[in-house]
Amino acid sequence: MTFVYVIAGILAVSCFMLLYRIGHGPTTSDRAVAMDILGTIMVGFVCLSAVARKQEFYINLAIAWSLVSFIGTLALAKHLEGKRLDE
Repeated sequence: MTFVYVIAGILAVSCFMLLYRIGHGPTTSDRAVAMDILGTIMVGFVCLSAVARKQEFYINLAIAWSLVSFIGTLALAKHLEGKRLDE
C-alpha cells in the first residue's frame, strides 16, 4: 500500500505544477498542453484507485476519460488554429 501512496503523492505534486502552468502559462499553447497533461494525470489517479480498491470498473472509467480528454484536446487545437470543427 505504500507504493500507492508514493505514486499518489507524485501525481499530486505534478497536478499542482500543472495548475501553476495553466494559471501562469506564457502562451495559450502552453496552457492547452498543461490541460491535456492534467487530463492524463487524472486518468492516472483513476487507475491508481482501481489498483488500490481492486475494482475493474475504474479502468473502464479511465478509458472513457482519456477518450474524452483526447477529443477535447483536438477541439481546443482546432479552436486555437482559428478553424471550425468540421474543417
